[in-house]
Amino acid sequence: MAEVAERVASTARRPPNVLWISTHDINPDVGPYAGIWPGAEYAHTPSLDALAAAGAVYELAFASAPVCAPSRSAILTGCHPTAIGTIHMRTKAAPPPEVRLFTEYFRAAGYYTTNNVFTDFQVQTPPTAFDECSTSAHWRDRPDPDMPFFAMFHSSITHEAKLYLDDEAFAEATTAVPVGHRHDPTAAPLPPYYPDTETFRSTWARYADLITQMDAWAGALLRELEEDGLADDTIVVFWSDHGVGMPRAKRWLREAGLRVPLIVRWPSAVEPSSRPELVHLLDLAPTMLTACGIPVPPHMHGRPFLDATGAPLEPNDCTFGARSRIDEQEDDSLTVRDARFRYIRHAHPDRSPMQHSEYPDRFSTWRQLRELAFADAVSVAGGSTERRLDDAQRSTFAPGRPAEQLFDLSADPHELHDLSSDPAYAADLDRLRGALDAWASRYAPEWPIDEAALIESWRPEGRIQRTAEPEITVVDGVLSAVCRTPGASIGWTVQEPGVPRVLSDVEVATGAPEDDGRRWNLYASPFRSHGADPVRFRAWRLGFAPSDEVVVQDDHSDADRTEGAS
Repeated sequence: MAEVAERVASTARRPPNVLWISTHDINPDVGPYAGIWPGAEYAHTPSLDALAAAGAVYELAFASAPVCAPSRSAILTGCHPTAIGTIHMRTKAAPPPEVRLFTEYFRAAGYYTTNNVFTDFQVQTPPTAFDECSTSAHWRDRPDPDMPFFAMFHSSITHEAKLYLDDEAFAEATTAVPVGHRHDPTAAPLPPYYPDTETFRSTWARYADLITQMDAWAGALLRELEEDGLADDTIVVFWSDHGVGMPRAKRWLREAGLRVPLIVRWPSAVEPSSRPELVHLLDLAPTMLTACGIPVPPHMHGRPFLDATGAPLEPNDCTFGARSRIDEQEDDSLTVRDARFRYIRHAHPDRSPMQHSEYPDRFSTWRQLRELAFADAVSVAGGSTERRLDDAQRSTFAPGRPAEQLFDLSADPHELHDLSSDPAYAADLDRLRGALDAWASRYAPEWPIDEAALIESWRPEGRIQRTAEPEITVVDGVLSAVCRTPGASIGWTVQEPGVPRVLSDVEVATGAPEDDGRRWNLYASPFRSHGADPVRFRAWRLGFAPSDEVVVQDDHSDADRTEGAS
């Protein structure tokens, strides 16, 4: 007991560390959700089972969008994508000036922040967001072992593309899955909106194999935390960015597109439990700030679900989601979900929910749905009544859908029965209409969003705006910096420019930070210069080009601007 009391008292004296372990493209298809999410018992997940046994399992956690970049923008800003210009799938947004990647608040509070390594936040990630953003970024690299850390690790193991690898590549991608834990396709718990075919069963079994592989990766990180003696002092959060990468899930505003696993372990603060409250993933940013004693900026739309002691806070009444352009698919829909019902509103009910999309249409499950639909059309042409797809399966790629849909998830977890025209549910329909109207009036007032006009507002006549160079004052060797561009973050370094690293096409698309061979500190307050080395300043505003570089000479007598420095 004395050791426990000493540990609790020690933890109370210093802020907790934070470790985020995230993955791509999965629903709550992990062991801790058995009995909560249909089929969750299928995948073998011993590491996540152990994490959940010591933490809180959030039964009703939801992404803000059913596709990665908009969802991740919400998580890293704490804001609804519809409100900050990040709802279209892959863009380079210029959010309102108050919006920042929230890890900067941790850096300003003295945390060592890392990201290993995926970004995809819908903005060009500035070097002020992380102390280190690379494939080697790790809490173990912090300069002081007593320095608190915020470390993000993102796995692409479960990304939809991995489902469709050839057999040899898939075997290489799942080396941590023992033969005895390979998932049997004949036992796959296929949702009823999929045809019961070898293609769909084998893909679902692969999905579970990838989850098991990811579980082993997550387990390795948790062991490293234990080895470093940090497990008791660290909030661990596990989440996925959105649902499974199969038709009628990822890219759809359905449970399978938006509902995700969320597990939080915070020793001596959060009791092991199953939590029924509704949570947005965008609530994570204000929750982590609150838990670590850092003020939540007033512009954030998310609300913390834990206080600084780990006690639950007032839950959301509803969660909200949206989708707009995804690659070349043009579609716009909004949704609200309470504890029982999901209501969906489509701006374009005449458009198919499964329009042609060049990227996923290459995958076997997408191709097979279209092939079976064609086979059914051939049957009709021949006068036959034989069908390979039932109504639920056919609705996935129907030529249109109702302008409104309502589903009772307690009775119909797979959302097969639209109740929007059922008089018995008229009161529920009106209530959720009102909830969505109120939300949209604040966070999506001009829906659908005119993307071309939005981009023009960011980059008039196609020209990217430039962040103003920082203005530096030096008084008695203390350097102060300001930037005239609203919303700009200022970085400083004593390192001279290095050799820039050329980013890959994927890094460019996902907004990875530019790498000029040096580490940039976040300017948070005036500081005394370091030795005789010149101090170099630069400013970044999300969606703008970075400023020119300002070099403060070692005699502190003046500041020189280096035109075009990188």
